[in-house]
Amino acid sequence: MTERTKPVEALLVVDVQVSTVSGPRAVPGAARLLDRTADLLARARAAGALVVHVQNDGPAGSPDATGTPGWELHHPVGDGPGETVVRKSEADAFAGTPLAGLLSGAGVRAVAVCGAMSEMCVQATARTALARGHRVVLPYDAHATQNVPAAPGISDEIPAATVSRVAAWALGGGAEITAPAAAVTFTAPPGRPGPRQPTGPR
Repeated sequence: MTERTKPVEALLVVDVQVSTVSGPRAVPGAARLLDRTADLLARARAAGALVVHVQNDGPAGSPDATGTPGWELHHPVGDGPGETVVRKSEADAFAGTPLAGLLSGAGVRAVAVCGAMSEMCVQATARTALARGHRVVLPYDAHATQNVPAAPGISDEIPAATVSRVAAWALGGGAEITAPAAAVTFTAPPGRPGPRQPTGPR
């Protein structure tokens, strides 16, 4: 039986954008990443947790250039005040964005972080969340990245799974690394109502 984590009050879904999870530039294991992030989203919504989709505004010519098909979020954003999009232009989702205010305004103490890329935007966001005093849960099977190309005279190609593990390890003992993502549990933050009640067929 999977041991559950202590509940978190917010889910940060980092850069799960079309260019990251589909087509020739998709991360290895994109199908698994989408399955895990979709499950986390469904359970966070049901519990009344704060859900933040982080969307990277890539520069012109990049796969996630702002306004292009690759820039679009893969997962639909839910209705209601408990779910929002934060756009960023740096690796760290807190840098120059309203994310810190959103979390503090809702009374969020603990967050789960998932998405892409493990050693860049996911790690940078998790690290700042820790520095700001949040409890951080990082579900290992819900973040992903690309293989690191070989560097002649330095190293062979490094598989994406290894890069992801090192990225999580580099956060040190502050983050709670858990697998599977199904072990993450959610609750509503103090500044929000409790779990959503079923409304019946539409």
